Amino acid sequence: MRPRSTQAVLAAASMVSVAVGQQVLNLSTIDWTLTSPNFSYISVPGMVPSQVHLDLREAQVIGDPLYALNEFNLRWIAYSNWTYTSAPLDLHKNASSTWLVFNGLDTFTSIDFCGEHVAATNNQFRQYYFDVSALLQSCDSPILSINFGSAPIIANATRAIPGQLAWPFGVQQLYEFPNREYIRKEQSDFGWDWGPAFAPAGIWLPAYVVQLPQQNVYVRNTLVDIYREGQHNFYAPDQTKDWVLNASVDYLGSLPYRANIQYTISGPSGDLLNGFLSNVTSEAGRLTGSTSVPDGAVELWWPVGMGQQQLYNLTLNVVDSSNTTVVTVTKRIGFRTIFNNQTPISQEQMDLGVAPGGNWHFEINGNEFYAKGSNFIPPDVFWPNVTEPRLRQLFDSVIDGNQNMLRVWSSGAYSPDFMYDLADEMGILLWSEFEFGCALYPVNEEFLENVAHEVEYQVRRVNHHPSLAYWAGGNELENLELPTVNTTAPDEYPRYLAEYETLFLDTIVPIVLGNTKSISYSPSSTTNGWQSLDFSKSQPIAQRYGNLTEGSIYGDTDFYNYNFTQLGNFSRYPVGRFANEFGYHSMPSLQSWQQAVAPEDLSFNSSVVMLRDHHPPAGGVNTSNFYNASFGQGQMTMAVEEWYPIPNKTDSLANFSAWCHSTQLFQAEFYKFQIEFYRRGSALPERQLGSLYWQLEDQWQAPTWAGIEYDGRWKVLHYVAKDIYRPVIISAHRNVTNNDLEIWAISDLWSSVSASVNLAWYDWSGNKLNISMDAATNVSIGAINGTKILSSNVDTMLQGRNAADAILRMDVSAQGSLPNSNTTQTFTHTNWFHPAPLSSSNLTDPKLELSKNNDTFTVKAKSGVAAFVWLDYPGGAVLNFEDNGFWLAKGEEKGVGYKVKSDTTGGKWKDAVTVRSLWNNTLSEGY
Repeated sequence: MRPRSTQAVLAAASMVSVAVGQQVLNLSTIDWTLTSPNFSYISVPGMVPSQVHLDLREAQVIGDPLYALNEFNLRWIAYSNWTYTSAPLDLHKNASSTWLVFNGLDTFTSIDFCGEHVAATNNQFRQYYFDVSALLQSCDSPILSINFGSAPIIANATRAIPGQLAWPFGVQQLYEFPNREYIRKEQSDFGWDWGPAFAPAGIWLPAYVVQLPQQNVYVRNTLVDIYREGQHNFYAPDQTKDWVLNASVDYLGSLPYRANIQYTISGPSGDLLNGFLSNVTSEAGRLTGSTSVPDGAVELWWPVGMGQQQLYNLTLNVVDSSNTTVVTVTKRIGFRTIFNNQTPISQEQMDLGVAPGGNWHFEINGNEFYAKGSNFIPPDVFWPNVTEPRLRQLFDSVIDGNQNMLRVWSSGAYSPDFMYDLADEMGILLWSEFEFGCALYPVNEEFLENVAHEVEYQVRRVNHHPSLAYWAGGNELENLELPTVNTTAPDEYPRYLAEYETLFLDTIVPIVLGNTKSISYSPSSTTNGWQSLDFSKSQPIAQRYGNLTEGSIYGDTDFYNYNFTQLGNFSRYPVGRFANEFGYHSMPSLQSWQQAVAPEDLSFNSSVVMLRDHHPPAGGVNTSNFYNASFGQGQMTMAVEEWYPIPNKTDSLANFSAWCHSTQLFQAEFYKFQIEFYRRGSALPERQLGSLYWQLEDQWQAPTWAGIEYDGRWKVLHYVAKDIYRPVIISAHRNVTNNDLEIWAISDLWSSVSASVNLAWYDWSGNKLNISMDAATNVSIGAINGTKILSSNVDTMLQGRNAADAILRMDVSAQGSLPNSNTTQTFTHTNWFHPAPLSSSNLTDPKLELSKNNDTFTVKAKSGVAAFVWLDYPGGAVLNFEDNGFWLAKGEEKGVGYKVKSDTTGGKWKDAVTVRSLWNNTLSEGY
């Protein structure tokens, strides 16, 4: 039996009293039937929330949609219409008003109630509500019927409308189903280069029937905006000012005479502040007021690693003229300022060595910080499968991986409330985006009005969460789509630019600024930032685009380079103020492949494995995209052959596993070098203050850019990113052209630290080499900064020695404290530099020894240096080790703890843990 999602268990009974006299029927608690006019033989139980694929699987009409090539085999579902029909609803005819409330319909519906048409919907991301009071009065058996149209067919029909806007060839990135840009549905439902195309349909979020008495309201949405007095979205707030708390409730029904809002702010020790909101106004179904909270009356909320995650409960009571409560709303809030700084570089900054141009970084409670994290994609193809426990497990891995920020990528779906709740508790900042990406979009009146309703609902819904860090209009619009237009149709570029601004500036900006003073906004995830602001206009932003000044640095960057020969070539990496996207794909582990692929198909270039590689994108619904898939598989293959010993196991399954693991090694090193480069940028003129790699997690078992596989298993990438995201690191930076080498110690702590450094060369047998280096051994590292330890040349240091038998170990140990902490602690980091590719290095057998003691595994390298020591465990469990993918010197041993996330083996996985290193690639036997 498929478990009900978190959203589906919001109510314990079918009728729940949420305010005096009102009744709310949670539609997840009633019986539903799923049918299709295309298939008269299909009639199965349905669920709310759910989607058609999930209910068909539960009824065993289809198998697992993620298995093998079912993405292609199940296209008939997306090309069909589907109807969800309720059992008769137990409703009261004496209610003053009756409403249907839908928090998410995916996507094109025709809604009937009591046999009469109510409305049609066309936006997955809007909240819809309909007054059905009149229909109920003459209805003896209230039945709700919702017919879902085929999104791919409707998208194609929308594109075919005479006069419909179109764009030059190559602008709109096509993955599988075409024409996604014409409809307001999760864009990745039509395919992406890391996920399948199912285009699901269904009541995907909670839905209710609300019945109200006279002078009573149902709160359908709430805005809470907390900011400093005088704060503006685009400028740094004054941290000495008092707080403003602005609250607004969107309601259905009729307010009592002279309605007011009473508030209470409570914390762990009880109520802190209470009273009535001031300047309360009521207009168009919205009741709004505000109050002041004295500076110092509340504790600040901080991201993880920067302080405590102090949260408070805000209770809003809507009361009548006699102060009798009509309805109560409770929100969990935090007091913090988060600001995306795009202001011009000041003279004071330039005097400190910062290059001119524009800032691009985040500031929390008035403090610059280094953002360390990754990009979050939809964690499942079907959102009703995404539960609070599942996201908590994923966010545990974010925290364990030393990350403090996630970019919640556009073109998925807006994050559920419980995701923000988890981020609030755990201190994870969420850079959030509106659901547009890798395309330009229509600007007809109907489309813009639809988007306006969507944006207003979503901004108001999540604004109270302290983890909300930023709003971006969409993904890669200014750095990909607009330049493509300018290249392919330069004469028409002004028109397309104006259309872009109509949506992402003229439509979205006034809504964002009209609802929040606490959150910054940019129209594109990657951008050169704003050039000027004019607050006499409702839309004040003038974007910089290509209006750059020579010698100046602007904006954030993304970077992809699939030339496998360029591993570690720092000259190829973009210089900017912040890196929001970069990466390279790899295979998932054998254990993940075994969840989705038959044993006979477990080989690197089998048809099933190949066709689950969606990079480069198919560019259509071709179900035999071997040509494009061969490029993605080839990039991984050639990367392994270039940089590592080539696996050649006699056992085919072991060989497949070794190849999968080797692609993960390349991916991890590819990211490691870039993160080191960006972190070093905090000490260079670019003053680089953020690194968010692509991507955090998988939504199926396939070759992707993810660091965490579909079931939660960590790839090598997540372990290596955890290591290089430590507060204090040491790293090597080599110029591949002339072999010049710099060693840097880098810190993202907010105060200077004193550090000791040790550098030593070894051969692969583990013998220390007599190589002298003019390197500092005791240094000071500035706040969010770096210090150069060594500047030399590899050839000069080696003095004719064979680079294939020389490796440099780098150690740093620093004394300091975390932000907002008075506790001094020791921060250590070890890193290794190999001047020759590992494919041609003189690897020796490190003779790894593995032992288990209580809750720790101990690994020892008895002979030689061990590169990329890897603890592996069987399927049936999900856990992460404290460290993995590490190096060991000869004679060095390391104890490794672990954290179990899930386990269906009854603990037997412990007995099947194995260890290997890169040396194992040279062996014909074993994994």
